[in-house]
Amino acid sequence: MKTHDTPAGGWFAHPVLSLMLAAAWLLLRESAAPADLLWAAILGLAIPRLLHRFLGAPTRPRALWAAVRLTGVVLWDIVVSNFTVARIVLDPVSNPQPAWVPVKLDTTHPSAISLFATIITTTPGTVSCVVDEARGEILVHALDCDDVAAAAEQMKQRYERPLMEIFEP
Repeated sequence: MKTHDTPAGGWFAHPVLSLMLAAAWLLLRESAAPADLLWAAILGLAIPRLLHRFLGAPTRPRALWAAVRLTGVVLWDIVVSNFTVARIVLDPVSNPQPAWVPVKLDTTHPSAISLFATIITTTPGTVSCVVDEARGEILVHALDCDDVAAAAEQMKQRYERPLMEIFEP
Protein backbone atom coordinates (compact mmCIF):
# COMPACT_ATOMS: atom_id res chain seq x y z
CA MET A 1 0.00 0.00 0.00
CA LYS A 2 1.34 3.42 -0.99
CA THR A 3 1.39 6.09 1.70
CA HIS A 4 2.24 9.00 -0.61
CA ASP A 5 2.15 9.94 -4.26
CA THR A 6 5.16 9.00 -6.32
CA PRO A 7 5.68 10.07 -9.90
CA ALA A 8 5.53 7.49 -12.62
CA GLY A 9 9.05 6.22 -13.12
CA GLY A 10 10.27 7.09 -9.61
CA TRP A 11 13.51 8.95 -9.21
CA PHE A 12 14.19 9.45 -12.92
CA ALA A 13 10.67 10.32 -14.10
CA HIS A 14 11.83 13.58 -15.74
CA PRO A 15 15.18 12.62 -17.27
CA VAL A 16 15.53 15.71 -19.47
CA LEU A 17 14.94 18.01 -16.51
CA SER A 18 17.35 15.97 -14.38
CA LEU A 19 20.06 16.21 -17.04
CA MET A 20 19.45 19.93 -17.56
CA LEU A 21 19.70 20.62 -13.82
CA ALA A 22 22.90 18.60 -13.55
CA ALA A 23 24.40 20.35 -16.58
CA ALA A 24 23.39 23.77 -15.26
CA TRP A 25 25.08 22.98 -11.94
CA LEU A 26 28.30 21.96 -13.67
CA LEU A 27 28.23 25.06 -15.87
CA LEU A 28 27.64 27.34 -12.91
CA ARG A 29 30.45 25.69 -10.98
CA GLU A 30 32.71 25.68 -14.07
CA SER A 31 34.08 22.39 -12.87
CA ALA A 32 33.97 18.66 -13.47
CA ALA A 33 35.61 17.80 -10.17
CA PRO A 34 34.28 14.64 -8.52
CA ALA A 35 32.51 16.64 -5.79
CA ASP A 36 30.76 18.81 -8.40
CA LEU A 37 29.77 15.75 -10.44
CA LEU A 38 28.30 14.21 -7.28
CA TRP A 39 26.37 17.38 -6.46
CA ALA A 40 25.13 17.61 -10.05
CA ALA A 41 23.79 14.05 -9.80
CA ILE A 42 22.18 14.71 -6.41
CA LEU A 43 20.51 17.93 -7.58
CA GLY A 44 19.45 16.39 -10.91
CA LEU A 45 17.70 13.56 -9.09
CA ALA A 46 16.45 15.32 -5.95
CA ILE A 47 14.91 18.51 -7.35
CA PRO A 48 12.53 16.81 -9.83
CA ARG A 49 11.67 14.26 -7.12
CA LEU A 50 10.85 17.01 -4.61
CA LEU A 51 8.81 18.94 -7.19
CA HIS A 52 7.02 15.96 -8.78
CA ARG A 53 3.57 17.16 -7.68
CA PHE A 54 4.10 20.47 -9.49
CA LEU A 55 5.67 18.99 -12.62
CA GLY A 56 2.85 16.66 -13.58
CA ALA A 57 3.27 13.62 -15.76
CA PRO A 58 6.49 13.47 -17.75
CA THR A 59 6.20 14.43 -21.39
CA ARG A 60 8.20 12.53 -23.97
CA PRO A 61 8.83 14.44 -27.20
CA ARG A 62 8.11 12.27 -30.25
CA ALA A 63 10.13 13.95 -33.00
CA LEU A 64 13.64 14.94 -31.97
CA TRP A 65 14.55 16.33 -35.41
CA ALA A 66 11.46 18.59 -35.36
CA ALA A 67 12.56 19.85 -31.92
CA VAL A 68 16.03 20.66 -33.27
CA ARG A 69 14.53 22.50 -36.27
CA LEU A 70 12.11 24.40 -34.02
CA THR A 71 14.98 25.43 -31.75
CA GLY A 72 16.83 26.84 -34.76
CA VAL A 73 13.73 28.70 -35.98
CA VAL A 74 13.10 30.19 -32.54
CA LEU A 75 16.72 31.27 -32.08
CA TRP A 76 16.74 32.85 -35.54
CA ASP A 77 13.45 34.65 -34.87
CA ILE A 78 14.74 35.97 -31.54
CA VAL A 79 17.84 37.44 -33.20
CA VAL A 80 15.89 38.99 -36.09
CA SER A 81 13.21 40.32 -33.73
CA ASN A 82 15.85 41.95 -31.52
CA PHE A 83 17.09 43.97 -34.49
CA THR A 84 13.54 44.80 -35.56
CA VAL A 85 12.54 46.02 -32.10
CA ALA A 86 15.79 47.98 -31.74
CA ARG A 87 15.09 49.70 -35.06
CA ILE A 88 11.54 50.57 -33.99
CA VAL A 89 12.65 51.89 -30.61
CA LEU A 90 15.69 53.83 -31.83
CA ASP A 91 14.22 55.30 -35.03
CA PRO A 92 12.59 58.63 -34.13
CA VAL A 93 10.30 58.50 -37.17
CA SER A 94 9.11 54.92 -36.68
CA ASN A 95 5.39 54.54 -36.31
CA PRO A 96 4.72 51.07 -34.89
CA GLN A 97 1.20 49.67 -35.16
CA PRO A 98 0.57 47.70 -31.95
CA ALA A 99 -2.17 45.09 -32.17
CA TRP A 100 -3.90 42.32 -30.27
CA VAL A 101 -3.56 39.08 -32.19
CA PRO A 102 -5.85 36.18 -31.28
CA VAL A 103 -4.16 32.92 -32.27
CA LYS A 104 -6.61 30.02 -32.50
CA LEU A 105 -5.03 26.83 -31.16
CA ASP A 106 -5.08 23.59 -33.11
CA THR A 107 -3.31 21.72 -30.31
CA THR A 108 -4.72 20.69 -26.95
CA HIS A 109 -1.49 19.21 -25.58
CA PRO A 110 -0.60 21.16 -22.40
CA SER A 111 3.16 21.08 -23.02
CA ALA A 112 2.75 22.27 -26.61
CA ILE A 113 0.47 25.12 -25.52
CA SER A 114 2.82 26.13 -22.73
CA LEU A 115 5.87 26.10 -25.01
CA PHE A 116 3.95 27.97 -27.72
CA ALA A 117 3.09 30.76 -25.26
CA THR A 118 6.68 30.78 -23.97
CA ILE A 119 8.15 31.03 -27.47
CA ILE A 120 5.85 33.93 -28.30
CA THR A 121 6.83 35.77 -25.11
CA THR A 122 10.58 35.21 -25.55
CA THR A 123 10.49 36.59 -29.08
CA PRO A 124 11.01 40.36 -28.77
CA GLY A 125 8.06 42.45 -29.91
CA THR A 126 5.40 39.93 -28.88
CA VAL A 127 3.92 38.88 -25.56
CA SER A 128 1.41 36.10 -24.98
CA CYS A 129 -1.01 37.72 -22.57
CA VAL A 130 -3.76 35.15 -22.12
CA VAL A 131 -4.01 31.45 -22.81
CA ASP A 132 -7.78 30.98 -23.03
CA GLU A 133 -8.38 27.24 -22.82
CA ALA A 134 -12.17 27.62 -23.03
CA ARG A 135 -11.94 29.48 -26.35
CA GLY A 136 -8.88 27.53 -27.51
CA GLU A 137 -6.71 30.55 -28.26
CA ILE A 138 -3.76 32.58 -27.13
CA LEU A 139 -4.12 36.34 -27.10
CA VAL A 140 -0.85 37.94 -28.20
CA HIS A 141 0.16 41.58 -28.05
CA ALA A 142 2.40 42.54 -30.96
CA LEU A 143 4.50 45.71 -30.89
CA ASP A 144 4.15 46.26 -34.63
CA CYS A 145 1.54 44.42 -36.69
CA ASP A 146 -0.22 45.61 -39.81
CA ASP A 147 -2.01 42.31 -40.60
CA VAL A 148 -3.44 40.47 -37.59
CA ALA A 149 -4.54 37.38 -39.55
CA ALA A 150 -1.16 37.00 -41.25
CA ALA A 151 0.68 37.40 -37.92
CA ALA A 152 -1.48 34.71 -36.30
CA GLU A 153 -0.94 32.34 -39.24
CA GLN A 154 2.82 32.95 -39.18
CA MET A 155 2.99 32.06 -35.46
CA LYS A 156 0.95 28.91 -36.09
CA GLN A 157 3.14 27.79 -38.99
CA ARG A 158 6.51 28.61 -37.40
CA TYR A 159 5.81 27.42 -33.84
CA GLU A 160 2.54 25.56 -33.28
CA ARG A 161 2.82 23.11 -36.20
CA PRO A 162 6.30 21.90 -35.15
CA LEU A 163 5.13 21.67 -31.52
CA MET A 164 2.23 19.49 -32.62
CA GLU A 165 4.66 17.27 -34.51
CA ILE A 166 6.84 17.01 -31.41
CA PHE A 167 4.14 16.34 -28.80
CA GLU A 168 1.09 14.84 -30.50
CA PRO A 169 0.68 11.34 -31.95
